[in-house]
Amino acid sequence: MVAGTGLSGALQPFNRQRPSISGLSLTSYSMKRYMRWWLGKPARGGGKMEMTGFLDYCAELGLKAAEITGYFFPEPLGHAEIHAVRRRAHLLGLDLSGGAMGNNFACSPGSLEGKRHLEYTRMWIDRFAEMGTPVIRVFATRGIPGGVSEAQVIDNVTANLEHALKHAEKRGVILALENHDFVRNINHLLEILGRIESKWLGVTWDSANLAPVADPYGELARIAPYAVTAQIKVMTRVNGEDVPADYGRLVGILREANYRGYLVLEYEEAEDPREAIPRELAKLRSVVGDGQRNGTKE
Repeated sequence: MVAGTGLSGALQPFNRQRPSISGLSLTSYSMKRYMRWWLGKPARGGGKMEMTGFLDYCAELGLKAAEITGYFFPEPLGHAEIHAVRRRAHLLGLDLSGGAMGNNFACSPGSLEGKRHLEYTRMWIDRFAEMGTPVIRVFATRGIPGGVSEAQVIDNVTANLEHALKHAEKRGVILALENHDFVRNINHLLEILGRIESKWLGVTWDSANLAPVADPYGELARIAPYAVTAQIKVMTRVNGEDVPADYGRLVGILREANYRGYLVLEYEEAEDPREAIPRELAKLRSVVGDGQRNGTKE
């Protein structure tokens, strides 16, 4: 039986004997105002940064890894562009800690909208697998159709995930369900995990995406044992209000759950990320003990 779900035959907490934060990573979403592409088209803000340029930036920051987001690629996306990302990361000595896509599993997989999102998901699973990313962040929902009950949403998300996981297993990548939107309610997230038995499913542990609660750290501790990637933000939420995150406490929750993997900074605040990100990384390094690594542009 899985703690917190009341269900057997479900995803089990990962059996890891001791914690190990591999190092720090940065998600490309942190640099969205500078990225050249948005959903396959030139971004309205006039940014110039390609994904390979984002990797250069991560190396300049001394990071050990980078997370890449599907929003910031042009469409159509060919093998040459995909391979360029993999090559640049290798030359820079960067791991690709994960990929991220913008799917929505709120609709039935048999509906036209559901089929469209499953096809989108399969496409990005293939692309990220080709880039060499071991884990892919997915959403449960990004908005819910009118008239659909919470119970039906849970059914739909579960069914869609089961379809997507079959393809992820074939490509050898893990799907990581983020506590976002509908599953900011951790009870919903745990219920979905409790319905699926797959070695290729885990959680994207996001330190800020939570329904209004008095103790966000307690809620995050409930899902930390299932984390296969972890995103940390500058702010967290207490009773729905933004407050500065306690990095030490957040990292402590992951260590208590024996999390092993990268800690990914996702910067979303108003201050220029080029000014804020180096400062926040310095704070995280003081907590995690992450060493500097110099990158080389090729």
